Amino acid sequence: MLNNKLETLNNIKQDFTIKDLENISGIKAHTIRIWEKRYNLLEPQRTDTNIRYYSHQNLQKLLNVVLLTKNKYKISKIAIMSEEEILQHSREVAFSMAINDEAINAFKLAMLQFDKVLFNTTYDKLLHQKSFREIFRDVFIPFLNHIGLLWQTDTLLPAHEHFISNLIAQKIHISTESLQYGIKPSEKTYVLFLPENEIHELGLLYLNYELVLRGHHTIYLGQSLPLDNLNYFFKSNKEVCFITSLTIMPFDDKIEAYFDEIKSILENTNHQMIAVGRKTNLLNTANFSSKITFHASVSDLLKVL
Repeated sequence: MLNNKLETLNNIKQDFTIKDLENISGIKAHTIRIWEKRYNLLEPQRTDTNIRYYSHQNLQKLLNVVLLTKNKYKISKIAIMSEEEILQHSREVAFSMAINDEAINAFKLAMLQFDKVLFNTTYDKLLHQKSFREIFRDVFIPFLNHIGLLWQTDTLLPAHEHFISNLIAQKIHISTESLQYGIKPSEKTYVLFLPENEIHELGLLYLNYELVLRGHHTIYLGQSLPLDNLNYFFKSNKEVCFITSLTIMPFDDKIEAYFDEIKSILENTNHQMIAVGRKTNLLNTANFSSKITFHASVSDLLKVL
């Protein structure tokens, strides 16, 4: 196990291009170069072919500098601070931040620095101003969308996503657990699961929270569930609405067969299925009965629940 942990740490991305810095920080590469030349703010290294690249420490410093500049610190003043002073001031700013954009920047910083304290402190500050629903809608969703863009540019590694996803999942679990005592028995049960080999569950976890908040009875089965594991519910006399979310699975060429199988299973039952996720756009929904409905996102589904 120790070797696995060491291997994970060794695989964390340590070198970044100036385009990576631009994608993560939101500061144009041109501005970064000016700060670098005028204030000696960053100290890039060069490859054997003279291509400039930046260390993980450079990235962390840049994020801290951006945080300070967005909170009325002048770049000329920041430039004369020591590394320790920049870190200290940025953490003070992050801890006392207000909402939304500032919080997203703090979560981004927490993710890249694997800083659980910063994440939890920022989240606790938000809870004094917003409900959990508002935090998820106004902060977590835009933040997660930004993470998706960083994935597309090959800027993040699995270690970053796993770290921040687990922290957000913990908050959803805690918020959901606090609601469980208000659930009343109902004739319909919502059973939530992810397809086999699908592990991206934050959207489904939040959907479970919303259903519980609205007083519905839910059974959360989680990640990577083969369809035959649902047999118990298919045989139930109680009305069941299955909900699944598709991010990367099934593969594009398998998705129609996956829902054909679901259609045949539901055919002689009083159950329903709701599928959420961008992969639903690959289907001709007209080929499926009203027992199966499709929504491009969790937000779209919540509008009609």
